[in-house]
Amino acid sequence: MHLVVNGKFTAQRLTGVQRVAYELMRAVRAGEPAADEIEVAVPPNAIDSASPIDRLRRVPWLKGDLWEQLCLPLATRGEMLLSLCNSGPVFKRRHVVMVHDMAVYDTPHTFSWLFRTWYRIKFAMLVRNASFLLTVSAFSKARICAQLEVDEARVRVVRPAADHFARIVSEPAVVERLGLVGVKYCVIVGSLDPRKNLARVLAALERLAHLRDVKFVVVGGANSRVFAHSGTPNSSPGPNARANAQIVRAGYVSDGELKALYEHAACLAFPSLYEGFGLPPLEAMFCGCPAIVSKHAALVEACGDAAMYCDAESVEDIAQKIERMLTDDALRARYRAAGSMHAHAHGWEQSASELMKILKGETYEAGSAVAIRSPA
Repeated sequence: MHLVVNGKFTAQRLTGVQRVAYELMRAVRAGEPAADEIEVAVPPNAIDSASPIDRLRRVPWLKGDLWEQLCLPLATRGEMLLSLCNSGPVFKRRHVVMVHDMAVYDTPHTFSWLFRTWYRIKFAMLVRNASFLLTVSAFSKARICAQLEVDEARVRVVRPAADHFARIVSEPAVVERLGLVGVKYCVIVGSLDPRKNLARVLAALERLAHLRDVKFVVVGGANSRVFAHSGTPNSSPGPNARANAQIVRAGYVSDGELKALYEHAACLAFPSLYEGFGLPPLEAMFCGCPAIVSKHAALVEACGDAAMYCDAESVEDIAQKIERMLTDDALRARYRAAGSMHAHAHGWEQSASELMKILKGETYEAGSAVAIRSPA
């Protein structure tokens, strides 16, 4: 099966969406007999080492969206194109697109007007022209069908995994650099994106100032061109000076540093208000870090019974759940074991196998192979 992959992600910062594209293609290369027939079309500013497929097709001229909308479809005329990062050339016909979530519809206030408008136009045209859509969870599939009025038969789910952390080399020096050696701490992965609910988390931490020997490590930053800000990276989380002293702002960290932080942490707090899937809790659990997550449908789907759940809209409940996990050693040990088992149960090779079955015209429902019509 000859297939061309939209390699725009090879020129982008590695976030959750790009991670899915990279890991799916890496796993396809490792386990798919026909991987030699798959090419990645990359823009002029692609980082060579970022390509998960050896066969590269360099498509010159332009960059970013202009490259994707103008150059890429011309370079792949008559070929099947796979776009895995929420975007793709809108007029391309033989095209399979992975849409990760419907946040631009469901939480419009968290995006700039320009970004929100462009993506709504893009999604409407992709739905009209693409052969079919992929997504990362049953929750996102339901939202895509509802918001874009798509028949559910045109949307297939390929669930992400977290076993890429097995390949990442831990960088424990970050624990020393942040003054966390011998300290019990909670990791908070989020940004100033309001969907990550950082404001409520910081308010919850003010209620935990009595946990004098505990630290709270905030990892992440913000994209000012995309997200509507709710503050600044250096803004004070509140008037409680002791709570402020307990907060360690790590900013952006490497994958190796994040792995080390997970490995040494007492828990992760991830009370997100909206996710298409939610990789951070799964990655944390893979590294043996118990996770506290919100009751959002996608996170329940991703974490199952292996995470502790909180009411993301209740500062009090977030604080109570963090305190329970930090102070109850037996409870923490149970969630650590359950989380690790859950995160190791599904890997990227399985995800890649599901993807290739779909692309070849097969899918699995209720454990049985069911043939479906191959995309034209």
